[in-house]
Amino acid sequence: MQPSHAGNVGAAARAMKVMGFADLVLVAPRFADVLQQPETVSRASGAAEILARARVVPTLAEALHGITWACATAMTPRDFGPPTYAPREHFQALARSGHHVAFVFGPERTGLANDDVYRCHACISVPTDPAYGSLNLAQAVQLVAYDWRQALGGFAVAPRTPDAKMADAAAMDGLLAHWQHTLVAIGFLDPAAPKKLMPRLRR
Repeated sequence: MQPSHAGNVGAAARAMKVMGFADLVLVAPRFADVLQQPETVSRASGAAEILARARVVPTLAEALHGITWACATAMTPRDFGPPTYAPREHFQALARSGHHVAFVFGPERTGLANDDVYRCHACISVPTDPAYGSLNLAQAVQLVAYDWRQALGGFAVAPRTPDAKMADAAAMDGLLAHWQHTLVAIGFLDPAAPKKLMPRLRR
């Protein structure tokens, strides 16, 4: 809603991409050309396609067209507003619901207006230090996107794949010769009787 800093738009696009999301909608941004501004593109850092397909609309109602469950984001609950949850508290059931979900973030300086929060079905509040709980817009997008991705099943951590190529005999001989030279140099191996240790290393 009404983003005022181009860099935050770009950083939010990047945050979405790394979590596998692509549907970015800007409601009444401060600058009409924010998606093309150099700072936006720079901060997107590889998420140019998110910016290219992003939509700019004048109202929240238009942004939520086709959405069946909208989650506002706010630091504090609103009187008479929708119920407030921590992201993980709400997302597990929501991920199984089949809803078409949207997350609504407010302007950097003021956050969402009450009327915008009331338009949503739930309010999401990221647990932070009560003494200093304010998140940068892009940080909030990253945290919510991460928790939502995890609720949807997450991404597997790719294991390190060892090199399947086996060393040949010549390579092994070269390695053992290097070990022998090094062990002699540091005084660990008796150069007069190296064969007591080297066969064991070969095995």
